[in-house]
Formats: sequence, C-alpha cells, structure tokens
Amino acid sequence: MAQMYEKAGVSLEAGYESVARIKKHIARSSRLGVMGNIGAFGGMFDLSALHLKEPVLVSGTDGVGTKLKIAFLMDQHDTIGIDVVAMCVNDVLAQGAAPLFFLDYIAVGKNFPAKIEQIVKGIVDGCVMANCALIGGETAEMPDMYSEEEYDIAGFTVGAVEKSRLIDGKKVAVGDVLIGLPSSGVHSNGFSLVRKVILKDLKLNLKDYQEELNGILGEVLLTPTRIYVKPVLKVLETIDIHAICHITGGGFDENIPRVLQSGQGVEIDTQKWEMPPIFKFLEEKGNIPHRQMYNIFNMGIGMILIAHPQDVDTTLSLLSQEEEKSVIIGKVVEGENVTLL
Repeated sequence: MAQMYEKAGVSLEAGYESVARIKKHIARSSRLGVMGNIGAFGGMFDLSALHLKEPVLVSGTDGVGTKLKIAFLMDQHDTIGIDVVAMCVNDVLAQGAAPLFFLDYIAVGKNFPAKIEQIVKGIVDGCVMANCALIGGETAEMPDMYSEEEYDIAGFTVGAVEKSRLIDGKKVAVGDVLIGLPSSGVHSNGFSLVRKVILKDLKLNLKDYQEELNGILGEVLLTPTRIYVKPVLKVLETIDIHAICHITGGGFDENIPRVLQSGQGVEIDTQKWEMPPIFKFLEEKGNIPHRQMYNIFNMGIGMILIAHPQDVDTTLSLLSQEEEKSVIIGKVVEGENVTLL
C-alpha cells in the first residue's frame, strides 16, 4: 500500500505497527474521567467526574531538550518518556493542580516500531506515576528533518484544582520555610552544558564506568526526572502550602523568584542536603564556578514547598509517610536575592 509514500521515506505500515504496539501500554494509564479510545481525532476527558465545585484547569507543555542526544548515543529509549511527563506534570503541580491527562508528540526520521514502543512505554510509566491518563498523541515520520536514528519528543498535560485551592504564591510571607524535595540527578535541564563538558571538552565515553559516580556515565545522565505528584498532592489535602517551585532550567536563581512577592528573597543553606555526585563531577571536570552551578542545575533539589512555620512539621511527616526524603533548606527573607549560605 502507498508505495509512492514509501519511496518518499514514510512507511504507513510501520505507523500501523507502532499504534498496535503501544495500545497495550496506553491502557495502563486509564483513570477516572477518561472517555473514548485511542485512535479518535481528539482525546476526551469528562471533567464532571471529578465533582469539583469551581474547577480551574492548569496546563503545561515541555520537552526534554538535548538530553535526547544522550539517549541516542546510548541507544536507550525506555526512560526518556518519563522525563517528558515529569517536566509537564511537575509544572502544573506547582499551581496545586492534579494532572488529569497527557498528550505526546513524537517526530522521527524513520519509524522503527520497536523504538516507538519503548518511548511510549516510558511515557505511560510516567503517567502512571502521576496518575494521569495518556489519551492521545501524534507520531510523525519526517525524513530529511531528522536522521533515521533521531527523534524529538514533546508533551502536554492538563490538571485541575479547586479555585479556592489554587497556589499562586500570593500567601508567601517573610519567615516562611523552604522544604526541599530531592532530585534524582540532572533531570532534564542543562544538557547542552553537560554534553559540552563530557563529550566535546573531555571526550568521555558515555558507556564507561565512572568511579566518582558509581555507575556507567550515560546511565547516570539518563536517570529519569522525578515525578513529585503523589507525595505533594497528599500534603495538599491537609496543608495550606503557600507556594511550590519546580527547579528546572535556570536552577535556583530563575525559578525560586517566580513564586515570591515583591521585596521577598530567600536564604538557602546548601549544606542541608546531600548533593548527587554528578554535580560535583560536572563542576570539577568542567571547571564551572560553584555559584554558577546553582544558576544552571537543580543541584539535588527538584522541587521546593514554601510553608508557614507552624505547618512545617506536619508537612515533613506527611512527606515521610509517602517515602519522600524532604528537608528544610531555608527561609523567605526581606530583599530580592537568592542567597546561598
């Protein structure tokens, strides 16, 4: 069928096989509110099933940047989908919203159904972690735009929250406490610099074991971005968290001020948490100034909750019950600086 299209570099048969392969994975992410089946022109979700009185929809979209280049070189594609889900759902979580559904976009140079299955399996794994459903997506075969072994991936999610429970940072006050939730490593930001240091400057082999990291370099870098949805939503059931900050591109300096009011800054004690070895490795190998590291990477803290001092102990307890190893890392102060102690 469609031999002329095949000659142009697009295989409809491979597309059909990819869809057949991923359906069994997609079914794992179904949740309350999902309507219809994969294959319709639009994904459907019944918001009324949630019984929210004043629902506010919060949306987020993102990709994983040049971390994909590491996946290509390692020929490992089963976790990059977790990354794209995490980048989206953690963002809507920062407004207090529970992710409901997710859509993906995968553009490939050549459709290899087994590879597509691995990518989508990762996406579904991420959706299961976040309790959101994969209800649709698009796989586009684009010869001449990408090489046969390369692809790009992006995601989009929608969450919902009661209007009265929306988190917008307006309650943040001087004296509030910063509670840090640990990252799993580099997550999905800063990889242009990572690749420059490791591949261009040092010319290291990603498949080599690095003693400082206690692991294979490429596998350490591909460690999936953490998804914080379930433990944080558990806290939000009972605690009036004043702000939530997802530490992504721009590190501490760009992301924390986004949730503060005018005239507010933060003081952070960087000795309060254990920094994953990958950051020391990058700092030393790349000769990166220590302070700049906090303006680029998450440095071991992937999400920050800002709470009233009287709510801190209960928040820490709730997080512990969800097996989340959180720690007090600082406080809100007067001024407009991110000060690292």
